[in-house]
Amino acid sequence: MNVRSKLIHVTEVPVLGTFVRLYRGLQELWHQILEDWAVHGHDWTIPGLRALAVHRFGTWISNRRSGILKSVLLTSYHVLYRYVRNHYGIEIPLTVTIGRRLWLTHQHGIIFHWKAEIGDDCLIRHGATIGAGYGGQKTLHKGPKLGQRVEVGPGAVIFAGVKIGDDTVIGPNAVVMSDVPAGSRVFAEAPRVIHLPTVRQAPGAPRDLRQGVRQQ
Repeated sequence: MNVRSKLIHVTEVPVLGTFVRLYRGLQELWHQILEDWAVHGHDWTIPGLRALAVHRFGTWISNRRSGILKSVLLTSYHVLYRYVRNHYGIEIPLTVTIGRRLWLTHQHGIIFHWKAEIGDDCLIRHGATIGAGYGGQKTLHKGPKLGQRVEVGPGAVIFAGVKIGDDTVIGPNAVVMSDVPAGSRVFAEAPRVIHLPTVRQAPGAPRDLRQGVRQQ
C-alpha cells in the first residue's frame, strides 16, 4: 500500500477537524470585521461599525453546526441585535446578505428588508430604507439587490424586489420603485421656490398705534 494513502488529513479527525474549521471561520470573521473597521475610519465607537460586527457575528454563528455552544452564542447575538436596533436605530435582520466593506454613515433610521442583498464596497447613509414592502404580495418576500459600489443617500427609499446596478448613486430622499442600470444617478425632483406676495400691514395695527402714541 502506498504510504500517501495511509496519511490522514487533519480534518478527517473529528476533534481536530472541528477545531480547524472553527479557527478558519473565526479568522474569516475577524478579517471581515477588520475591513469594516478600516472603512469606518478605524473608529470602533461608530454605530454603523458595531451594527455590522453584530450582523457578521450572527451570520457566522448561523452557519455553525447545531449544539449547545451555537444556542448560547445565538442567544448572545439576539441580545446584541436588539440593542443595536433600539439604541442606534439600525435594523439588519440575520437573513440579510451583506458584502465586504459596507460603510454605514451615521445612525438611526437605517432599515434593511429581511431578504436584502448588498454588494461589496457600498455606502448607505442615515434614514435609508433598503426594501420598502409596498409592492404587494409579489414583491413582499423579494428583497432588493444592490450591486457593487452603490451609494445610497440619506432618506432614500428602495422598494422591495428592485435591483440596483453597480456604481449607482441614489440621491437624498429619492424613491426607487424600478430597476436601475449600472452607473446611473437617481435623484429626487429639485424643490421649487414659491414667491408669496408681500403681506402688507393693515392700517390701525397695534404697531402703528404704538408709534402714534409715541409721536403724540
